[in-house]
This record gives sequence, C-alpha cells and structure tokens, in this order.
Amino acid sequence: MIKLVGLKNCDTCRKAKKWLENEGISFQFHDVRQDGLDQDDVTAWAAQLGWEVLLNKRGTTWRNLSEDQKNDVDETKAIALILENPALMKRPVFVCENEILLGFKQEQINELQKYK
Repeated sequence: MIKLVGLKNCDTCRKAKKWLENEGISFQFHDVRQDGLDQDDVTAWAAQLGWEVLLNKRGTTWRNLSEDQKNDVDETKAIALILENPALMKRPVFVCENEILLGFKQEQINELQKYK
C-alpha cells in the first residue's frame, strides 16, 4: 500500500488523492499537520531525495521564518525545521514499497501506475 504524505488543504495533495482513488490504487493518507512527522522518516526522505529538494523555500511558511532560521541551512537544520513546521516539506510524498516519490507530475504518475 502507498502512503501519501501531505496536507489535506494542499491542492496538489487533493489532486493526488483523487487520482489514486480514480485509478483504484490503495493508499493511506497521512496529514502532516494533524498526524505529525516522524524524525526517522524525514531523515530517510532527506537522505534519499536530498534535503534541498525536500525543503520548500517557496511557500509562506518559509517566508514567515526569521532570518536566523533561514540562514546557514544544512541537512540537520532542514530536518529540524520540517519537523517543527511540517508545511515546509514539499509535497506530496509518496512512500511506496521500495521508493520515495516527491511531487505529483507526470514522472511521479508514471511511477505510481505500477502500483495498480
């Protein structure tokens, strides 16, 4: 089963949920605000995807951080920021059998097809 990690109010996460449902692909939705994030999971995702890719610097959550929080970000600091502010994580994250997928574009859709 696929675990879809994201925010219930995120448009992209809603599109991903709807697509999975329409394709008949079993999944479990994990809302990062409601259900929280596990440090081991975020650390593993950052290791596999790259923390620079996982950290969303485009959203309002990033813009609302203090300059001290935004300065000198490395992997350890990025993981801590994501755990403290789950909306800083790019989404959706798909946790599949042996892979982690980030985002919901054609590349990820093609990969998700194999879980039908």
